Amino acid sequence: MLEAAGLAVQLVNAAQAKNLPGRPKTDKLDAIWLARLTEMGLLRPSFVPPAAIRALRDYTRARTRLAQERTRCFQRLEKLLESALVKLSAVASKLTTESAKDMIKAMIAGERDPHKLAALARTRMKAKHDELVEALAGMFDDHHGELAQILLDQAAFCDTRITQLTARITAAVAAMPAAWGVDADGTSGPDAGTGPDAAVLPAVARLAEIPGVSPDLARSIIAETGLDMSRFPTAAHLVSWAGLCPRARQSGPRTRSGKKGQGDSWLRNSLGQAATGASRTTTFLGERYGRIARRRGKAKAQVAVARSILVIIWNLLADPAARYTDLGYGYYQARTDTDRKIRNHIRQIQALGFEVTITKAA
Repeated sequence: MLEAAGLAVQLVNAAQAKNLPGRPKTDKLDAIWLARLTEMGLLRPSFVPPAAIRALRDYTRARTRLAQERTRCFQRLEKLLESALVKLSAVASKLTTESAKDMIKAMIAGERDPHKLAALARTRMKAKHDELVEALAGMFDDHHGELAQILLDQAAFCDTRITQLTARITAAVAAMPAAWGVDADGTSGPDAGTGPDAAVLPAVARLAEIPGVSPDLARSIIAETGLDMSRFPTAAHLVSWAGLCPRARQSGPRTRSGKKGQGDSWLRNSLGQAATGASRTTTFLGERYGRIARRRGKAKAQVAVARSILVIIWNLLADPAARYTDLGYGYYQARTDTDRKIRNHIRQIQALGFEVTITKAA
């Protein structure tokens, strides 16, 4: 409402005003005091994206909630089958596979013969016929079937709405001029920048080149960060805003490892998914995840790779002409000092009680 009236609205962290000396507590005096602090530059406005990004953010967050609800439906379905002594999830990798859904629908329709149910298996699950027969020999009755049908209908409804929101999100991003690409002849538009000789790729395509980042995930990230990186002077500012860097905890000579800040939980979730996907690739980010996971655990490795991905995203959005270039899986190995590696190996062998003599090969 205030923005529509032409006023510049700022969202400010209340902790910044609370920590400053002020006046007695009344609404009128608070408003005057906040206005004076803003006039003197003592309050920093928080990041508020433009209206188009806020609308896109509503769509992506709604899709995320529907995806979570769909997952909960299948979790409830698995629990229902377990209560009926049907151990289908012990054989099938997950209940969302076509084979598992065919068997569940057949049980809902009234089929109880485990051999006939196991015969519905497809592709690789056919080799598990005997295990399926044993898993499907439960006590599934009509009331289980009624509840299972309700859960399947609910999951199907979520699928329909997710598809609808995905199409709306794609259209919303395509309508943003800042997300358009540029052809070699300088032409810009929703369909520009898709050719092999394009001068600038669309924002979604640029981010999708990062390992672990799909086009849908790229749109979710854009919905949280926006396309204007001038709001974040450096990549470190964006990382701090997302809550992916540790807070400083130092007192006297002691420096403790600080926990990461609060930040944008929706952005962190998207970056966590991207980091998990990148960890399975033979890329620089995959190697980075493996090196950190071996020393400090998978959780810290995921956060570290998520931070690296966010730094890459800042650079790609800050410079539209930039393209992602992978450093390669052997980046660390090729840059490790040979003498240091020799000393480390000798130290490890000596710790086992052996003496080592190194001779350089001819």
